[in-house]
Amino acid sequence: MNSEIVHLRKTLHENPELSGFEYETAKRIRSFIEKHHTTEILENLGGTGIAAIYKFPKKGPSITIRCELDALPIQEENQFEHQSKIKGVSHKCGHDGHMAIVSGLIFWLKEQAFNSGEVILLFQPAEENGEGAHRVLQDERFKNLKTDYVFALHNIPKEPLHSIILMEKGFSAEVQSFIIRLKGKESHAAEPENGVNPALGLSEIIRAFSKLEVAKPEDENFTLITPVHVNMGQKAYGISPANGELHYTMRIWSGERMSALKSQIHATVREISEDHQLAFEIEWLEYFPAAANDKDSNAYVVKAAKENNFQIIERPYPFKFGEDFGWFSRKYKTAMFGLGAGLDTQALHNADYDFPDEILETGISMFKAIIKKIIHE
Repeated sequence: MNSEIVHLRKTLHENPELSGFEYETAKRIRSFIEKHHTTEILENLGGTGIAAIYKFPKKGPSITIRCELDALPIQEENQFEHQSKIKGVSHKCGHDGHMAIVSGLIFWLKEQAFNSGEVILLFQPAEENGEGAHRVLQDERFKNLKTDYVFALHNIPKEPLHSIILMEKGFSAEVQSFIIRLKGKESHAAEPENGVNPALGLSEIIRAFSKLEVAKPEDENFTLITPVHVNMGQKAYGISPANGELHYTMRIWSGERMSALKSQIHATVREISEDHQLAFEIEWLEYFPAAANDKDSNAYVVKAAKENNFQIIERPYPFKFGEDFGWFSRKYKTAMFGLGAGLDTQALHNADYDFPDEILETGISMFKAIIKKIIHE
């Protein structure tokens, strides 16, 4: 394993930045690329994004390899030498490792003598809040690249080290978060009949939403509606409150199902609010489109895994987490695959998680094989 790639990964881990604020991270990536190979670089894509472009003599397929720049608002518990230097922020999803893998491709790309084609190394901002990919796609400079394919990976703890996790239809769920706000009328707690308390309305909404769930992920109508926060009134025992608030996140497999579900949620909240004489509003928040795997693109991933003799694990359905790679799926031929991070590696978003350096070379080998297959065809 190239020691400079490992050093980059640990430096990135030490200096994490939150979504939309990855200024120093982007500078480090640019400096690393320029140190090892001079090539065309686009800056400030969709915010802080970076794209390194490798063009070969003749026109041919354009392949984008995408990774993420941002970290999470989680205080790191690890005590190793490369622990986060930023209080309350750390790379707990492995984006430091993903960046190191994509950066590592430059050592190989600068030595290639492909007759045609183009490779774009994309370092995308703000994946964790679902905004970065969409912003990159709105950037005219990225549109003008007219790439044909976009590939990405995500490390997956609790799966065998170096294994490649494949999904035929898609990599991750369609995710939508939202807030429901109810407004009644305050009154004295001794005379609640003189006001409108939102408590019953909140409880009926919670119960109604639980009945919309389809718990089995193998079901094409899989629906997970998770309450994440509830708030009502204040700690003032003489007041029957007027306001209540519910926060939810929901996860399903398809955009069509999401549209239908949002309509159903709105109708349910309206009906219950009217029954209890409550005003209501729904605010739709973070949105992650389902990350779909194009059939042809996924075939290249399968071939790359077989060529490298990596263990292949086929999942019958996507991961339940959100991944804004889904925005690319709406515009380009895409495929995203999982990279086994080891059975003993802590779960993603755990405070003691760390990306395993052993799989850096595995990720690089996968992308090298994908690029070669497409350009040589």
